[in-house]
Amino acid sequence: MSKLQELYASMGISSTVYEYGIKILEKLEERFQKIDQTAEYNQLKVIRAMQEAKVSEACLLGTTGYGYNDLGRDTLEQVYAKVFHTEDALVRPQITCGTHALALALMSNLRPGDELLSPVGKPYDTLEEVIGIRPSRGSLAEYGITYRQVDLHPDGSFDFENIRKAINDRTRLVTIQRSKGYQTRPTLSVERIGELIAFVKEIKPDVICMVDNCYGEFVEEREPSDVGADMVVGSLIKNPGGGLAPIGGYIAGTRECVENAACRLTSPGLAKEVGASLGVLKDFYQGFFLAPTVTAAALKGAIFAANLYQPLGFAVVPDSTETRHDIIQAITFGNPEAVIAFCQGIQSGAPVDSHVTPEPWDMPGYDSQVIMAAGAFVSGSSIELSADGPIKPPYAVYFQGGLTWPHAKSGILRSLQALLDKSLVTEQSLITQL
Repeated sequence: MSKLQELYASMGISSTVYEYGIKILEKLEERFQKIDQTAEYNQLKVIRAMQEAKVSEACLLGTTGYGYNDLGRDTLEQVYAKVFHTEDALVRPQITCGTHALALALMSNLRPGDELLSPVGKPYDTLEEVIGIRPSRGSLAEYGITYRQVDLHPDGSFDFENIRKAINDRTRLVTIQRSKGYQTRPTLSVERIGELIAFVKEIKPDVICMVDNCYGEFVEEREPSDVGADMVVGSLIKNPGGGLAPIGGYIAGTRECVENAACRLTSPGLAKEVGASLGVLKDFYQGFFLAPTVTAAALKGAIFAANLYQPLGFAVVPDSTETRHDIIQAITFGNPEAVIAFCQGIQSGAPVDSHVTPEPWDMPGYDSQVIMAAGAFVSGSSIELSADGPIKPPYAVYFQGGLTWPHAKSGILRSLQALLDKSLVTEQSLITQL
């Protein structure tokens, strides 16, 4: 037994689980090399943007109060705009999460009487109350903004015929969710997003196309803003924060869309001019600098998880061989016990709160109990090793993150060990694959 295997054994990983993981990794070397190539390209893209924006030591210092003339804040927004190839960007700690960033982008660019269209089916659960699909105080519906949805075809392709029918004189904004959310549909590639935007713009050129870019940043060499998106929106405690950003969100896009968002975030007449950066700028800059390689580590973890669980008979989306367009791996277990065991295994592999046992609970913004494993340095950070899922059919878990590849690998092995310990998978099923 090697020293490495001995260390895994001391952390509760059986020899069968360890050997099974080694067997899976043997066929992933070439894919991992390609991920590293994409990370290198995106790393250079970020460095170039920082150099062109003349990031200096003074940019790492924060401001208080009104935050007037905040050099670091304004320069950081230039960096984001350069990386995403947009006219402007809003990157603020006052944006509390991804849902807040998306709500801000929607509420600032829609007006009473407008209609919002989702041509990719149901949005992420927390957006249902933002839109008013589930009635909630302050929703778009309360302001007279209507919503229309066109579902994807069963094979995940766009329903172009019904999208054309859905677009009308009141359609002001089209929202495109890149990642799958709590669904088992395919994640949208940047190429497919570009095709959809081109189709929509051909029908109505003045419509605003917004992409929920959460979990997708730096997975490919291009971003949705490179293929026609008017706004790309995301959270800094996901990919672009690189695991260092303690809070925050971004909106990158046209000058008008970003200015509208800034006016809603602060107030009309103040917009981007105010908003102190406090002490977070160094983490924002350094996290963005690290984001391409951190995203690569998370992507390797997702691919490893798919290849680990698919041979055991579990449905995985994406499957073990598909190209990747975000860092999320969905695994359908078909029963709540396995979802819970998986999340508890991930939690046990965390550097923080590994002794805590996650249980399902009534989490705000969701229509069913949700279990979340998140032993993270930043609370709720899903670029760190994490897993979650609603406790409802088809009983799928959604795994993502890992600031380093070795941590992602060990966490996934612990998830499998947890299922084995509870007899939700058998040792024989693993041995058969060796």
